[in-house]
Amino acid sequence: MAEILTKSRARNIFYGGTIFFVVIFVVLTVQSHRYIVNVSTAGMPLTESVIHGKEVWERNSCINCHTLHGEGAYFAPELGNVMTRWGVQDDPEAAYEVMDGWIEAQPSGIEGRRQMPYFELTEEDKRGLAEFLRWANQTRRQDWPPHEAG
Repeated sequence: MAEILTKSRARNIFYGGTIFFVVIFVVLTVQSHRYIVNVSTAGMPLTESVIHGKEVWERNSCINCHTLHGEGAYFAPELGNVMTRWGVQDDPEAAYEVMDGWIEAQPSGIEGRRQMPYFELTEEDKRGLAEFLRWANQTRRQDWPPHEAG
């Protein structure tokens, strides 16, 4: 014989279901938080110098020509791994020196070649930009983009 769904039974099903899904939500939130903390993408700390470098990157619209981990324009080289390509990913002073030399040598004056404009950057700006690119270089990207330009 079919039982009748009474008002109290309907209320109990509603509250029971609500509690069940709230518990599921809390468990998934805790699991996600642990994953983000333990498997973070940050390979090095986000320092004031890195933040300043990101501001220099944005102020000069570097992404209008360069890509960073596959995001941006494809007119100029990918810079997400530039510190590894230059072999200075572990040495902040060497990274600054290479960055300083590169920026001071622009534009190169080579006929028929794409030219990077000259930006009047202070030493602090170049150090910050070098640190930002070192930080980007050490970001754990979880294999994204799949075929990063070299």
